[in-house]
Amino acid sequence: MTTADTAPGGTVADSGGGSTAVDWRRLDRRTVLATALVTSGVAAGAAVPTTLGLSGRFGFAAALAWVLAGALLLIAGSAGADYVRWRRTRYRVGADRVELHTGLLLVRKRSLARERIRSVDLTAHLLQRVLGLVTVRIGTGEHTGDDSTLELDPVRRAEGERLRRALLERARTEASGSHREGELVTLDPRWIRYAPVSFVAPALGGAAAGAVLQVSDWFGAQGQVIEWVGDRFRDFSLPSVIVVLAVAATLAGVVGALGLWVEMWWNYRLEREPGGTLRIRRGLLTSRSVSIEERRLRGVDLVEPLGVRLLGAARVDAITTGLAKDDEEQHGDHNTLLPAAPRPVADEAAAAVLRETVSPTGAALTAHPPAARGRRLRRAYWAVLVPVLVQALLGALLTPVLLWTALGCAVVGLPVGVLLARDAYRGLGHALSGGYLVTRSGTLRRSTAALERAGVIGWTVRQSYFQRRGGVLNVTATTAAGAGAYTVYDADASEGLAFASEAVPGLLEPFLERVRPGE
Repeated sequence: MTTADTAPGGTVADSGGGSTAVDWRRLDRRTVLATALVTSGVAAGAAVPTTLGLSGRFGFAAALAWVLAGALLLIAGSAGADYVRWRRTRYRVGADRVELHTGLLLVRKRSLARERIRSVDLTAHLLQRVLGLVTVRIGTGEHTGDDSTLELDPVRRAEGERLRRALLERARTEASGSHREGELVTLDPRWIRYAPVSFVAPALGGAAAGAVLQVSDWFGAQGQVIEWVGDRFRDFSLPSVIVVLAVAATLAGVVGALGLWVEMWWNYRLEREPGGTLRIRRGLLTSRSVSIEERRLRGVDLVEPLGVRLLGAARVDAITTGLAKDDEEQHGDHNTLLPAAPRPVADEAAAAVLRETVSPTGAALTAHPPAARGRRLRRAYWAVLVPVLVQALLGALLTPVLLWTALGCAVVGLPVGVLLARDAYRGLGHALSGGYLVTRSGTLRRSTAALERAGVIGWTVRQSYFQRRGGVLNVTATTAAGAGAYTVYDADASEGLAFASEAVPGLLEPFLERVRPGE
């Protein structure tokens, strides 16, 4: 039985003599140092509340000794486990396949065919950036879980760049039209003004309040914190307290949203590389590099959350094939080409990405019939009236307080519901623009998807009983890219079918029944 030892230059030579046809390589050995430092930070953060909690039972000196011993054991164990992983992990890039072998008791051998590789993404957190390391994630885009990806964590930055270029190398094709390569869009710091109006700000505000209570609980001071807050508002009425706390949470959410935006989008650049690859680079503390082959790009989705849309901005997402489910779950913004930016900038970026002179997302759309508006208004009424009726019933049986809350919900909810329903109706539309079909829908999150007509592999037509009464239907384009399905909601029945028939000629015709004039 032979063993593998590191050869000069980072390759792995066979101890039985000679080198393999393609040299094996190891991960960077500084992964052990990185793991030890990260574990030290985690241990230090947990040591303070743990020491304070144990000092009341065993005394401060004894508690500190136990905590230090546990921290050293944790650091040594983590570093030792990562050393074993480093020693037992090797990879190589051959002419046809990329292979990764890892494991001690259970050796795992994985291999990806180079011709099936669709993405090579580089990520580096702050410590890795200091050490000059990156994590390389190689994916095929297939929906087969971990078997569709290989992760090299970590390698030198130069090695990561070399792997990215080599694995995404394609025959250079001539771009049609006068579309530039190099930088397509760069960051404008003024775009940060859209961060506070995103839906993440309220969530961060609530998380900040929860973090204060959690940290105070670690130190055994949660009761004192609540008492201190209560003393500050002792002379205030309950509505005033609610308003002040809501404002404080909002401000905390705004600050958190601004910080998150800076971390995610600092140094953002969207580039087109000569081999036909779009590359997005961004990140302040954690740097990210995402590559998207243009040959698997099937369109773009111009997304306008309500707050961002009110300020005249939108973001641009890519509609691509080969984005596996685990990528979507682990990297929610993996397919984002442009963060929230002014709408003209978003349209220009979409046009540049699609190699079009004018973005199809800006095409004039066909409006939907009034029946679609009626359906949205009825949904809004029911969404408000059901909770109001439930509260009114419980108020009559239990307490008059619920009667007042029911009245408040009705007074506030009905106008808001009607406004959102009318806005949702105004947002509906569909069109054909060159080689793309365009569909728009939504109000809290308005989406304008421009899907390549050649990427449509099927149609699904749905019409409920109530839709038949209103003469409308839903037409869904099925595709292997993006969300997998893009729907034209509540279109006029004849217009919707004609739209699908014209978008992809010959695909829907066998299922249509033509009515001759006079019948």
